[in-house]
Amino acid sequence: MNILLFTQSLAGGGAERTVATLANHWASRGWDVTVTTLASHTEDFYRLDPAVRRVALDLSGPSGNPVAGALQNLRRVRALRALLGQLRPRVAVAMMSTPNVLLALASRGMPGLVAIGSERCYPPHAPLGCLWSLARSRLYGRLSAVVALTSECGAWIEAHTSARSVPVIPNAVVYPLPSVPPSIDPDVVLAPGRKAVLAVGRLDVVKNLGMLIAVFARLARSHPGWDLVILGEGPERAALEASIEALGLEGRVALPGIVGNVAQWHARCDVFALTSHSEGFPNALAEALCHGLPAVSVDCDTGPRDIIRHGVDGLLVGAGDAMALEQALDVLMGDRALRQRFAAHARDARRRYGIGRIAGAWEALFNEAADARGARRAGGQGRAS
Repeated sequence: MNILLFTQSLAGGGAERTVATLANHWASRGWDVTVTTLASHTEDFYRLDPAVRRVALDLSGPSGNPVAGALQNLRRVRALRALLGQLRPRVAVAMMSTPNVLLALASRGMPGLVAIGSERCYPPHAPLGCLWSLARSRLYGRLSAVVALTSECGAWIEAHTSARSVPVIPNAVVYPLPSVPPSIDPDVVLAPGRKAVLAVGRLDVVKNLGMLIAVFARLARSHPGWDLVILGEGPERAALEASIEALGLEGRVALPGIVGNVAQWHARCDVFALTSHSEGFPNALAEALCHGLPAVSVDCDTGPRDIIRHGVDGLLVGAGDAMALEQALDVLMGDRALRQRFAAHARDARRRYGIGRIAGAWEALFNEAADARGARRAGGQGRAS
């Protein structure tokens, strides 16, 4: 199979990790795999198998005005179309809204190509500008399919775009997570014998980490042997550090930054927490379960309710409900037997989101889309004759 994967960049993020995971899996099976990004390869965070062809279009810069933006996007479409013509993949897969639209335009008139888009978030939570929204609505119908991460996302795509097929395929999770730089030893941050609640994500308003810190502040006195660790980096660091200081939590809450050895942190910590206002499909939550961490998550749109089986491998609480979050964490932090029971069931996520199973769903889609495209072409030729 000759396949091209197209996305914005390979910088840290869920869509980027998905591209790297799928590319490496298919390369290991002997496929001819190309990963193409709008951004320069200098932004790459995720490692690719040496067998994966890496092409950076280096066309991700901002546009100063609408005219410059239109010209920039024309250059992007032409560059992608030239690459498709040169490599002639059987399948091209775009990840995220803008690459989806660009692929829909670039692949027009290429009868031997199966072009598939993929939304990596719940679109209402990541609104586009008017022109991009219109383009998404009109052009998704040119793609053979547009993959959604959750049923809610799929329903939105069906209702608001011209997409002809909207299968739901969740993200794959690699177990164990590979270790990449930078690496921070958990034992440098957590003292021996300390238990810890772990959160992983960009330090951004949407992750609602301020609520997690405030909740932990109320639990800290009744659980003196526990700490809170939040892995990630972002614009909210200063505000979160100020909150930690104001609540007197220095030494109990740590913000080590971005780490590439997350699996070691999973092994060292005891409970995973997710407090986001919104998600697409939170890889960090699925990865925590795969590594045997019981979880507490807010039931935001979308993703957590598809991953956590409430009362089996974790607990779901109302979105934004700080009191319910506090109660759920209090229960898990205080009940070792419950944590162990949830952890045993959490590991089933390795099967549910294993790369073999998820890649197999993609491969079935490729074959179905190719068959459907062939049938349409044959039907058109029959009518023409």
